[in-house]
Amino acid sequence: MGLSGRNAVVTGGASGIGRAICLRLARDGADVAVLDLDQGGGRQVADEVAALHRRAVAVEADVASAASVAAAVERLHAALGPVHILVNDAGIAGLVPLREMTEDEWDRMIAVHLKGAFNCTRALLGDMAAAGWGRIVNVSSVAGLRGAPQLVHYSAAKAGLIGFTKALAAEVGSLGITVNAIAPGLIDTPLLKRSGWPDALTQAIVAQNP
Repeated sequence: MGLSGRNAVVTGGASGIGRAICLRLARDGADVAVLDLDQGGGRQVADEVAALHRRAVAVEADVASAASVAAAVERLHAALGPVHILVNDAGIAGLVPLREMTEDEWDRMIAVHLKGAFNCTRALLGDMAAAGWGRIVNVSSVAGLRGAPQLVHYSAAKAGLIGFTKALAAEVGSLGITVNAIAPGLIDTPLLKRSGWPDALTQAIVAQNP
């Protein structure tokens, strides 16, 4: 799949799945903007993309904030031009039983995963519509399909992202824009390590997969 001449934005691109997606897009010929709150990690990934002889820019952004996203889009437009590909991968996680969950914990989870996808997609759809070509990939989770204990907020956000994907695909397909979601299982990433998953639970889940 050749992506020469296409500009891609990956939210949460500074590490883990997002980093891997940035590098794959670059290997396939795309120029890449790495959007992340982690500017150090974002710059490192941008350097890795540049080493693959593609244009790259790291842009700090809080996807839960429409104003932050708007400012980031201005910067990436100045660096790369119109955007053709968006990967909504920015996310957070954390184990907490529902009875102990605070309203702030619930709100932040929904804001980053679901509102973040809304903010970024809304900001970049115009570029894709003008080009008559666009690709949007939303990174959901197996938790959005099956649910997961102590991850009610995360599971709800990821399930919502699947509904967002289906509805938007029906809305913009006639414009030459495709919208898809992927639902990864448990992957050994920095986010997983920060989320507080017990090793025993990790091993039990890994054992369920061939």
